[in-house]
Amino acid sequence: MRDPRFAEHLAVYVDVVRAGSFSAASRRRAVTPSAIVRQVDALEQDLGVPLLVRSTRALSLTDAGRHLFERAQRLLDDLADTHAEVAAFDSAVSGTLRIACFPTFGKRYVIPVLASLAQQHPSLHVELDLTERLADPVAERLDLVVRMGELSDSTLIATKLAPHDRIVVASPTYLEHYGVPDSEDALRQHRVLDKLHGNDLLGWSHIVGAPTAETCEHVVFRSDDFEALNGAAIEGMGVAFLPSWVSGPSVQVGDLVRLSLSGEGWNERPSGIYLLRALQVPSAKVRAFTEALKSHIGAPPRWN
Repeated sequence: MRDPRFAEHLAVYVDVVRAGSFSAASRRRAVTPSAIVRQVDALEQDLGVPLLVRSTRALSLTDAGRHLFERAQRLLDDLADTHAEVAAFDSAVSGTLRIACFPTFGKRYVIPVLASLAQQHPSLHVELDLTERLADPVAERLDLVVRMGELSDSTLIATKLAPHDRIVVASPTYLEHYGVPDSEDALRQHRVLDKLHGNDLLGWSHIVGAPTAETCEHVVFRSDDFEALNGAAIEGMGVAFLPSWVSGPSVQVGDLVRLSLSGEGWNERPSGIYLLRALQVPSAKVRAFTEALKSHIGAPPRWN
């Protein structure tokens, strides 16, 4: 006779495969590893076939285990989506809100909104993934993802928060010492700041025609962090090309000067900051966060 806890054991099994180990799944579920092992054992006994090959180093899936995982994760994800869509009819802002976004954007703009929501809705819990990778709300079971730039066609639902403009900036001290570049050609002779890892991640080629490694003689500082690049510009290390949501506030207080080379033609292409979600019907927590973030950013954006 089939175990009445089949669905529960199946969910545990999927967590183990996704996490890669019993111990990782136990941490996610806040139970002991032995409890996880017992539930997977019960699932294998119920089905009558082994699902995992266990060793001291890693877990591997049997053919039956791989087939079950592929079918089960789709079923469980559909079930979770159905639960979320039906629960969305409830106006209570509660449960766990899972968001992914750029580290600097999250620290500057998302956390203040979350702090305000937490005071208004004590039953709301948040998991904030600060990452520069393109997080997938479907595969990673995220409620919302902040994405910037030009959106590709997809089934995801997008809410535009603000335009995504980029600005050339330098500190008053730097400009006093090295002069103000009045053209793209002049900029090639200046000390510039660039992104670490990869080629032309900041998009310098949109201004000077090619990545900085090919056109700018003095790349004096590289970092993989927007906050560090903005800080280096403030300290007078060189000219930076950064999103306005990064450097705009520094321009507002006079720490940086915005250099409008050629009328900032690189901002003419449509580009934005978006909240992406997978579900057609947003839950109350998603609606509350979306509206609060839009209000916090403002129109025009607070950093312009």
